[in-house]
Amino acid sequence: MSSNQKTKSEYVRYLLGGKNVPYLLGGIFLLIVVLFILPNFFSVTFDASHMKADVLGTSISSSTIGSSMTTSSDKSGRVLSDSTSSSALLPFDPNNSIIQTQPGVIHLDTPTSLKAVYMSSWVAGSNDFKNKIKKMVADTELNAIVIDFKDSTGMLSAKTGVPEIDNEGCTENRISDIKGLIKEFHDLNIYVIARVAVFQDSCLSKKHPEYAVKRKSDGLIWKDRKGMSWMYAGSKEVWDYNVKIARVAYSIGFDEVNMDYIRFPSDGNMKDISYPVVIVNDPIIVKPVVAKKKATSTVSIAKQDVTKNSIVASATEVSTGNSDSIATSTEKVLITDTTLNTRSNILSRFFTYVDNELRKSGNNRPKISADVFGMVATNTDDLGIGQVLEKILPHVDYMAPMVYPSHFANGWNGYTKPATRPYDVINVSMSKAVARAKAIGQDPKKLRPWLQDFNLGATYTPSMVQAQIKATYDSGLDSWMMWDPANKYSSTKPILLNN
Repeated sequence: MSSNQKTKSEYVRYLLGGKNVPYLLGGIFLLIVVLFILPNFFSVTFDASHMKADVLGTSISSSTIGSSMTTSSDKSGRVLSDSTSSSALLPFDPNNSIIQTQPGVIHLDTPTSLKAVYMSSWVAGSNDFKNKIKKMVADTELNAIVIDFKDSTGMLSAKTGVPEIDNEGCTENRISDIKGLIKEFHDLNIYVIARVAVFQDSCLSKKHPEYAVKRKSDGLIWKDRKGMSWMYAGSKEVWDYNVKIARVAYSIGFDEVNMDYIRFPSDGNMKDISYPVVIVNDPIIVKPVVAKKKATSTVSIAKQDVTKNSIVASATEVSTGNSDSIATSTEKVLITDTTLNTRSNILSRFFTYVDNELRKSGNNRPKISADVFGMVATNTDDLGIGQVLEKILPHVDYMAPMVYPSHFANGWNGYTKPATRPYDVINVSMSKAVARAKAIGQDPKKLRPWLQDFNLGATYTPSMVQAQIKATYDSGLDSWMMWDPANKYSSTKPILLNN
C-alpha cells in the first residue's frame, strides 16, 4: 500500500477530524433542508397561492366586491345563493353595508320556538365529538346550535378570507371547513348561530392596545382576575371590527350572531381601571314601594345626592281619609339621560350602531342576539357592567339572560342557596323580564334564556334541567338555549330523548 493510500477507517477519521467538521455538519444540514423542509415549504406556498387564486380569481371582477348577490327562497324559508356550492371564499368587503352571500350558502328562518345547545370551536373541529352532538340534535326536538366563531379570548375559529380581519393575527384553524360544518347542520334543518365574544378580547388588545382598557396606575393594559384583557366598550373601532365579523359570519352561512361579553369588566382591581372618558353612574331614583293604599295621595320630593350621582326620592303622605299605606320596600328607577357617559348609555349606543349598520343590508343580514347577566332580568340598575334590559332589548332581535341558578348569590330573593332551586330562579327571573318587555312595548318572545347543564353550586340532574325548561314555559316563553361548557349534556340528553 502506498503512503498516499488510506484505509477506510483512516479515511473516516480524516473526514471527522479538524477543519473538515464544519463542512460535514453543513452538508448534513443541507441534506435535511432538501429532504424535509423545502417540500413542506413549497406545499404551504402552493396551498396559500391556491387560496389566493380562489379569492382573487379572474372569473370575479373587482367591481363585484361587496355587492349583493341575487338570492331566492325555497319552501322551507331557506335563503339561497344563486351560485353553485364551493369551499372557496369570494372576494368580500366587510366594510360594505350590503352583505355578500358566499357561493352555495343558505340561511334558515329563525325557529318560532328555538331550542339550542352550545358547541365550542374545538369540539366543532373534531369529528368524533362533533358527531355526538350532531346526533343528539338530529334525534331530539333541538332545532338550533350555537358555535363559537370568536371565543372569549378573541380568537376566531377559522380564517375569514378578509385580510383586514385575518391580518390581525387573531384566527386559528380550529374548524378546517366552517362552511361545510354549517351545511351539515343546515341539511338537518338546524338553525346555526355564531357566538361572538365582543369586548373581552385579549388577542385584539395585544394588537391594538390603544383601544384596550388600561390600568390607572401605569397606563398599561388592565387584566381581570382570570388574566383576560378587555377592549373599551365605547371604541367605535372595536364596534366596527365586530360588525365586520358579524357580516362575515352571515356571509359564510351562519343564520344569527349571538354577542357575548357585551359589557364592562367586573372582576379584578376595579380601583386601578381607566377608560378614555370619565364614566359616571346612571342617575337613580330610590322610590318607596307602597304595599297598601287607601284614599291617600303621595307627594314625592326629590333631592340630588351629588356624591353618589343619584337622586333619592323622599315620600310625604297627605291623608285624605282613612289610610293604612305602608312603604314596605324601595325600588331603584333609572333616570334616562342619554347625554351622560354612563356604562348603560355607552352599551346602548353600541347596540344602536350595530343594529343600524346591519339593517343597511335589508333582510339579507344576520339576526342579532345579546347575552346578558341573569340578574339583568330582575335588576333595574346596570349591575356595574352597563347592562339594562330596557336599553338593550329594543336594539336586538333576541336577548338571552344567562339565568344559571348557580350564578345567583346565596340569599337572592330569599333563597338560601339559589343553585338548588332551578325552577324558582328561572321562573321568577324570566317572569319579571317578560313583564318589563311588555312595559316598553317589546315582544316578550324576544327573550330566550340560557339554562344550566353543568355542576356548580349543586349537581345538576336531569330533573333539575327539566325544572328550568318548565319554568321557562311557565313564564310565558317557548325558547331556550342550554349551556354546558364541556359539551357533554349528560342531563339534557336523556330528557330530550324521552320527549
